[in-house]
Amino acid sequence: MSKLTGLTPQEIVDALDHYIIGQKAAKKAVAIALRNRQRRAKLADDIRDEVAPKNILMIGPTGVGKTEIARRLAKLSGAPFIKVEATKFTEVGYVGRDVESMVRDLMSRAVSMVKDEMKAGVEEAAREAAEEILLDILVPGSSSPPPEGADVQTPVEPDRGSHAREVLRRKLREGALDERMVEITSGGGRKPHVEVISGAGVEQMGFDFGNLGSIFQGPKKPRKVIVARAREILEAEQQEKLIDAESATEMARERVQDAGIIFIDEIDKIAVKEGRSGGPDVSREGVQRDILPIVEGSTVNTKYGMVDTGHILFIAAGAFNLSKPSDLIPELQGRFPLRVELESLSAADFKEILTSPRNALTRQYVELLATEGVVLVFQDDAVKRLSDIAAEVNSRTENIGARRLHTVLELLLEDVSFNAPDMEGQTVRITPDYVDEKLSEIVEDRDLSRFIL
Repeated sequence: MSKLTGLTPQEIVDALDHYIIGQKAAKKAVAIALRNRQRRAKLADDIRDEVAPKNILMIGPTGVGKTEIARRLAKLSGAPFIKVEATKFTEVGYVGRDVESMVRDLMSRAVSMVKDEMKAGVEEAAREAAEEILLDILVPGSSSPPPEGADVQTPVEPDRGSHAREVLRRKLREGALDERMVEITSGGGRKPHVEVISGAGVEQMGFDFGNLGSIFQGPKKPRKVIVARAREILEAEQQEKLIDAESATEMARERVQDAGIIFIDEIDKIAVKEGRSGGPDVSREGVQRDILPIVEGSTVNTKYGMVDTGHILFIAAGAFNLSKPSDLIPELQGRFPLRVELESLSAADFKEILTSPRNALTRQYVELLATEGVVLVFQDDAVKRLSDIAAEVNSRTENIGARRLHTVLELLLEDVSFNAPDMEGQTVRITPDYVDEKLSEIVEDRDLSRFIL
């Protein structure tokens, strides 16, 4: 069910360390939460349902890794995961998204994950079926009856058609026919996207608008595409036909209920300061009260059926620079018993962020410019200078954490990135002097740095 099955909390933290610098407390908390899920799965049935997940509230300034921890956790765990912003929801009765949509989105995500896994298991059968359809199009009449989707033309003699079919089969597998044009009748275009913004809309009743696709799209129409593209289209259609949609839905529901993770960002923005009431604060408190039963454990109706939220892990996060956790309603506070405070990032942290993670920013720019034939080299003392500048600007202006590094590097490499197509074969060395030449004037001018950095 999960890629993390069998990993210890320390191994989970080590995996997160490859991408996120510092924040040991937050990593430890999510690692324990995931390990507890593995422990719960081994319990006897009579006690398993009694063990509820311990939801986590992350507190810290912007840009210190709250969202990144959640995003990496999703990739590591392989569990159904979505990230939502609390500010996108409104109290029932107001125009906007109702809070139950987060569960519907999680269920949709889980169904897509399960279907993708099931499709991987029928790739070979789908490839063979698509090949037969293509051969029926290329050699009309060589099989009887032709599968649905084939463009039936004038039939040929059976013996001759059979021989031609095998010849073309070989060429098709070799890719010799990839650029030939064929006419196929595929399963129609994309289903119309319908978003219900009212909390009392038909979305809440679990109605599947996708079933009305044929009404909106009209009759299926043949289209001409090259063989390579036709193969992709037909293979995708055959995969859809070969998987069991009902089984996929049931597996997805089990994963959501036993392993789902919902990350609620910007929860501090719906906190109501003590002593304030009326205006938008009424809706904010209403959103908290609407979120409460979902976090406590309730049943939500989705187009895939009923989903129990009692064992979904909720991770909430907020900067809480204009409010505090105690401004949340007491009932909601109690549903996030684990609180971890993420620390502000120092210049030393910035230096590690620039060089240590697998997705380090300096590596990203090196690889990007390498596509243009430009060799970019960062000297260690230049990286330290960049880190000091980012920390200094954060201390003097708005503290946006590690996101400041993106701004600083973009400005530093602006000329190189712009001129890279004409610099093939050249090597650009980033030295402290180069950093000072590009950034010092802006950093020293406080008024200018507020607008540029």
